[in-house]
Amino acid sequence: MSNQLYEQDFNLWREKIIEQIKEHQFHEIDWEHLLLELEDMGKSEKRSFLSNLTILIAHLLKLTVQFDAPEMMKGSWYSSVTEHRFRVKKDLEENPSFKNYLHEVIAKAYIDARKLVIKESNNAKLGVRKPNETEYPLDCVFSVEQLLDEDFYGMND
Repeated sequence: MSNQLYEQDFNLWREKIIEQIKEHQFHEIDWEHLLLELEDMGKSEKRSFLSNLTILIAHLLKLTVQFDAPEMMKGSWYSSVTEHRFRVKKDLEENPSFKNYLHEVIAKAYIDARKLVIKESNNAKLGVRKPNETEYPLDCVFSVEQLLDEDFYGMND
């Protein structure tokens, strides 16, 4: 029954699990699916954190390498840095264990951010300098402190 409910109406299944826990009906709980959902929740949180970190690094990298881009473009990058830095810091506040994870994923986020920035800069419109791929360092040039510093917007600040 619980297996069917999980497949047919996830929200109702979730509400039933909550009710069973509140009422200490532990023998009734669909443990198999509950454990799957908890594992997925953790993975989802980490993917979101990695995504926000990647975008933060990408726009810091743009501001550093494409310092001569039009102000309108740079303005959106500044806004993105502020927004994604806020998200990263919020994740770190809500999940203190992510502080260890942060050090682990910076290199991965940087690789993805660098690829993203190179691809986007290759699609730059006329009049905007297209940086050479070699202008983007192979390794992350930003420290954890810089990534989290609300006043840091790139190496050309």
